[in-house]
Amino acid sequence: FLCLIFGFARGVLGKEELSIVLVEAGSKLYQQITMASNEPGPVRGVGPVSMPDDKKPLATVSKAVKYENVCVLPQTPQLIALLTMIRDQRTCRADFVFYSNRIIRLLVEEGLNHLPVVQKTVTTPVGHTYGGVGFEGKICGVSIMRAGEAMEQGLRDCCRSVRIGKILIQRDEETCKPALFYEKLPQDISKRWVLLLDPMFATGGSATMAVEVLKSKGVPEDHILFINLIASPSGVADFAERFPKLRVVTAFIDQGLDEKKFVFRRTWHFVNDQHC
Repeated sequence: FLCLIFGFARGVLGKEELSIVLVEAGSKLYQQITMASNEPGPVRGVGPVSMPDDKKPLATVSKAVKYENVCVLPQTPQLIALLTMIRDQRTCRADFVFYSNRIIRLLVEEGLNHLPVVQKTVTTPVGHTYGGVGFEGKICGVSIMRAGEAMEQGLRDCCRSVRIGKILIQRDEETCKPALFYEKLPQDISKRWVLLLDPMFATGGSATMAVEVLKSKGVPEDHILFINLIASPSGVADFAERFPKLRVVTAFIDQGLDEKKFVFRRTWHFVNDQHC
């Protein structure tokens, strides 16, 4: 790297100018190496805080992201254990549903943390006042059928009587491009915060089309939270850049896509395991 700079610059720059260029280039190279070494790798020790790092078992964790509008759940021992269960081919359907629902509940809870709140003061049963906050505005869920329907119960567990709309988008297995078949949404959806639900996020085509449908109904982009279980790095990157005001909450960003444009280390198909 330095040799290339020197070969290019020695015929153009003086000694002092060349020294400045080399120092600046070396500084930038050092920063890049330092930043790369500080990024969490795909495999690291996972365990309780009280356990020494050298005693923690190694596990595959989510890839890091550089987008401020993408939130990855903390890679805690609990989350990694749950992900391990739903990825295991020996896991029976009942256990798959149970453990995936636990992850979905964590995702919904984190998604609710990104909604705006307002100051709220209440009186306790013993007559004292408590200064807290309350959610601002109404919410609704929108599931991308059919896999997204598997996340509806987790949303209902956290938000009682929440309204849920549906969008049916199917991907052509040959072209990998999505097509809209059906949508049924609350009439006042433009006045609500929308939690868009889809567990598997590969190319992002279906989610992109779903967001465009919501925006065509008057939903502001910054009022949409995309709740996802497992995503591909390329899909989430394209999605985050295309919709910078939208927020993504995911449990895991995986290795990438296979030759069929599916998430590389995907779980069992959510439609089959959750609905059959």
